[in-house]
Amino acid sequence: MPTAVRRTQQPKAVWAVAFACVISFMGIGFVDPILPAIGEQMDASHAQVELLFTSYLLVTGLAMLVTGWVSSRIGGKRTLVAGLVVVVVFAALSGLSPSIGALVGFRAGWGLGNALFIATSLAVIVGSASGGIGGAIAIYEAAMGVGIAVGPVLGGLLGAVSWRWPFFGVAVLMLVGLVGTLLFVPNVPTSARPLPLSAPVRALRHPGLLLLSLVAFLYNWAFFTVLAYAPLLLGFGALQLGAVFFGWGVLVAVFAVVVAPRLERRFGLVPVLVVTFVVLALDLAAMAVWTEVPGVLVVTVIVSGACSGLNNALVTEAVMEVAPVERPVASAAYSFVRFFGGSLAPLVAGVVGAAVSVHLPFAIAVVALAVAVALLVRSRRMIADAAAAAHDAGTTVLPDVAGDSPAEPAVVPVQEVRPQAPQPARP
Repeated sequence: MPTAVRRTQQPKAVWAVAFACVISFMGIGFVDPILPAIGEQMDASHAQVELLFTSYLLVTGLAMLVTGWVSSRIGGKRTLVAGLVVVVVFAALSGLSPSIGALVGFRAGWGLGNALFIATSLAVIVGSASGGIGGAIAIYEAAMGVGIAVGPVLGGLLGAVSWRWPFFGVAVLMLVGLVGTLLFVPNVPTSARPLPLSAPVRALRHPGLLLLSLVAFLYNWAFFTVLAYAPLLLGFGALQLGAVFFGWGVLVAVFAVVVAPRLERRFGLVPVLVVTFVVLALDLAAMAVWTEVPGVLVVTVIVSGACSGLNNALVTEAVMEVAPVERPVASAAYSFVRFFGGSLAPLVAGVVGAAVSVHLPFAIAVVALAVAVALLVRSRRMIADAAAAAHDAGTTVLPDVAGDSPAEPAVVPVQEVRPQAPQPARP
């Protein structure tokens, strides 16, 4: 049976979690079209509006440090359900916020639920899907792409009525996802080996994981400068902003799911990452120079989506190949660092943009990307060697959720390994 057909014939649990993933990733972009309206109607400064991203991302990053500890004790389904309940409650409360301070606080609570859900959803899909890990990851990436692309459209359409309606819309959709998870995702035994609370922090002692996590920190600084700061400068309404970031989201999805794997196979992981970071830096440099020209800002924002799609897919892959620990631990450590970078960028952009110059936040992001390129070039041999070792080992360690997996990481043979003559070194 063709692979494409097999991927559509999945258990209901897979589709229930995938639907919730779509809604979760919609939350990344749906708030962009309503940022100006929130600032205007709540009489909030740019820095105060940017706190909506900072509180959400900071709590998400910090919570990543404890998601493995939680899920290894209560199981994957309960962790998913807990995350979804928290998101539903705080998304609804966000729509009822009487002040910008309350809205910032409710977004922080939303970040906690988001961390519990994101940290567990991929592993649950992999554990429930039929047709192998490749098909499961394809479903997850497709859900991510659809969510990122559709989020700004939903935010724009509902935000044209009121800035409060996008929050209520996400709460309702997440409630549907919660019901689907309760009905269709099975309970499974918890792990015989609960993860210690310190596991993600200890994992960052590994030089490769730490270095690539810092690269992700710097990249996310640039990513959230575009996502959180640019909408405040365009002077558009909710529908126009929704259209701009829909274009951005479509490129994120296409380049992450379709283009990134092909470029990596042809040119290699590190060369593609380096070129992508350089192109993104040039794009942001154009934003820094022509910040006050809406047409240029629209084009550069949309173009940045292509670079962001490549980076989102390939930086994560590089982390997983370099990390010498179980994937849930590596993912938690890496996510903690990158979300921390994402949380600082909007706040800094709002403050320096108002106090110094509207051009400066984009210039800072260019510097961050330049440092990221230097780190990538410095670590290129280490990443290439780790990728070659993972490929030649002939095994793939599944991204099991702690709590729904055996005591040892599950290993799926990719090819039969026989004693043979030494192979020539990979280029």
